[in-house]
Amino acid sequence: HVQLVESGGGSVQAGGSLRLSCTHSGYTSSRHCMAWFRQAPGKEREAITSITTYSGTSYADSVKGRFTISRDNAKNTLYLEMNSLKPEDTAMYYCAMRTEPRASGLYCGCTVSNGVLCNWGQGTQVTVS
Repeated sequence: HVQLVESGGGSVQAGGSLRLSCTHSGYTSSRHCMAWFRQAPGKEREAITSITTYSGTSYADSVKGRFTISRDNAKNTLYLEMNSLKPEDTAMYYCAMRTEPRASGLYCGCTVSNGVLCNWGQGTQVTVS
């Protein structure tokens, strides 16, 4: 059974930085595409970035140039480095892991059918004022 646990969220002023972490267990992480999503109050969940098993990355236009996704497979940890934060970045941030090994797709396929192809963490709150 896979578990994903996000951490690193908090409150920060506009222009500041945060680094989110997602520690996972239950799978050999190097075999799985992983992604970060976010959801602001009253809005739909938004895919913001993903990283494949070959370390290929994708970014939503809203975060491109400001956010960086990375992974440390030896530590079973996914990271999201967030710089130049804006108030509109305020949201709950979730990490997701594609269940099927070596599968890919847009944002790891985690946007398909309300995310049923992926495992999800509980989220970490980011507030930018």
